[in-house]
Amino acid sequence: MTYSYYGGFWRRWIAFVIDKIILQITSVIIFYSGSKIAGLDYQLSDLSTEFLYSLLWSYNGMAIVLSMIYFTYFHGTTGQTPGKKILGLKVIQRRGEPMTWGLAFLRWVGYLISKIFLYLGFIWIAFNREKRGWHDMIAGTCVVKIQESWQTADRRREGGTPFGPTFDSSSPLATSHRDRSQWCMEEERKANMEHMSKILDKRKEIG
Repeated sequence: MTYSYYGGFWRRWIAFVIDKIILQITSVIIFYSGSKIAGLDYQLSDLSTEFLYSLLWSYNGMAIVLSMIYFTYFHGTTGQTPGKKILGLKVIQRRGEPMTWGLAFLRWVGYLISKIFLYLGFIWIAFNREKRGWHDMIAGTCVVKIQESWQTADRRREGGTPFGPTFDSSSPLATSHRDRSQWCMEEERKANMEHMSKILDKRKEIG
């Protein structure tokens, strides 16, 4: 596998929609089955407002727990939810290491924060150079496109945001994790230097 490009906004959005559909269907099935097992045979028109609110809160609570388990499990084990797998995406640590259970849970918590301000944390992906949302920044992760070595040239012609150099089978970087980490650190250092330079230029203009 090679990681040549960061996953873009629309590709990630489609993958997220697929995951949400799976979660929604699963939530309805579990809630309906649980109601039947508990013997709650009712008609919505006959229920009081208080009981309807109670059902709604119960459903939302179950959906949140299910979402936590879903994203934590898939991101923590393979870095891919079913939606990301279909779209050829994978979540990894920013320096290239695979995901852990702790980071997967932290990233899910970041989802909640990204939603607070009208989903601004998700929209941020479209404008960030590394296509990272707030949840990615919180967990120190990024989402990359997965491709086999023989597909690299075709993917380059499609365009996209590069994820460093392309690691094919003939490159020493394909087997050297330390070189990949050094490249990431150098890129981060360059980005910080550019940011500081812009700040200094701004101060000169103000001065």
